[in-house]
Amino acid sequence: MTEPRIEVGILHRKEIVFRLNGKFSVSPSDIITEGEHKVICLSGNRILWNGKEYDSLMFIPENENCSFDLNSVTIGVDFHWEREETQRFSGILKLITDDTEIVAINRIALEKYLTSVISSEMSASASLELLKAHAVISRSWLLAQLPRFNGKPGNKRASNKRENPDEIVCWYDREDHFLFDVCADDHCQRYQGISKAYTPAVREALEATRGEVLPYEGSICDARFSKCCGGVVEEFSSCWENINPPYLTALRDDKNEKDFPDLKNEDTARQWIYTSPTAFCKKILSQVLNNYDQETTDFYRWSVVYSQSELAHLIHEKSGIDFGEIIDLKPIERGTSGRLVRLQIQGSKQTLIIGKELEIRRVLSPSHLYSSAFVVEREDIQNGIPQRFVIHGAGWGHGVGLCQIGAAVMGEQGYPYREILLHYFVGANIEKLY
Repeated sequence: MTEPRIEVGILHRKEIVFRLNGKFSVSPSDIITEGEHKVICLSGNRILWNGKEYDSLMFIPENENCSFDLNSVTIGVDFHWEREETQRFSGILKLITDDTEIVAINRIALEKYLTSVISSEMSASASLELLKAHAVISRSWLLAQLPRFNGKPGNKRASNKRENPDEIVCWYDREDHFLFDVCADDHCQRYQGISKAYTPAVREALEATRGEVLPYEGSICDARFSKCCGGVVEEFSSCWENINPPYLTALRDDKNEKDFPDLKNEDTARQWIYTSPTAFCKKILSQVLNNYDQETTDFYRWSVVYSQSELAHLIHEKSGIDFGEIIDLKPIERGTSGRLVRLQIQGSKQTLIIGKELEIRRVLSPSHLYSSAFVVEREDIQNGIPQRFVIHGAGWGHGVGLCQIGAAVMGEQGYPYREILLHYFVGANIEKLY
């Protein structure tokens, strides 16, 4: 197998402003150009550039030293760190239309893509062994997804939903994109071009692991990862469809990976979340977190407080359902890490079960709760109606697969990247594809 080239969807806008740093040839024209440019989406899926209309445009750099800047790239879409940045990219800039917007796509070699992913997901100053581990899982995840991406309809985020009068359960997977292979945000993998500072360690990690992937019984692993599992890793089915790949199994994020309590049990989960057990991911390592990730400092154990009116308004706004006053948030089903898979919202007007974990997080926060591993305290109850809700939680993210903070701590403690990977992906191997 040779190194693949991939197409990464960066942003979509009615108008896109970009700067070419160096000389680029333009297809389908014969123009060589550089500097500042703007494109506008016209009716009929046409692109206006330099006074002429095109179906699509491709800006091809004359050499590897050329780059391009894209303005107003949104990162952290729908999450609490959402913001816009100007980002710089190497490789080819491809512009196509999708209904009433222009889509900016970066065509780039896989290993160059990974250089950015590693520096975007974690700080480039992290330990060499963590960077190696992240290179392997990022490469594995993408190569495992590519057969699903190619040639399938629907480039918008979709949901899988199970609904009846008493329950709405949906889950949001990393769905197919038909205009490009993978998007540039947390929905797929963070990719922020060459805006992030590369270090010799990032280059060394990629060279040391070039072409390496995690296979399990002949297939490349769907190598999921999240920021902080909270002490125990979650199973796949708690977050997405009802399958459980054997390599994505429950385990303690500690030296004794089999020593974890039954967090599907409500009393046990409550005790676990209220305490702070030892785990690799318990320690905060600022040197492995990017600048906006460092704004979240309490991810191992955290709490959120809502008044009755705040919570009722929030749930109504996010779910589209008027529950009236909120009487209780009742756990119905938990996963192996204590994350809620199904939660019953009891209101004065109606009662409904919602799930899975991301939908629960989405409905109970203006952006997303850090995780669905939480317990709820009802306070100041007046005539059966709590006036205040305190949510105590554990972890950051879905908790499936590699725990990024836990892996970072393992790297700092001297674990080689192979041991880090095989701690989180049980029964997998490490093989070189190219």
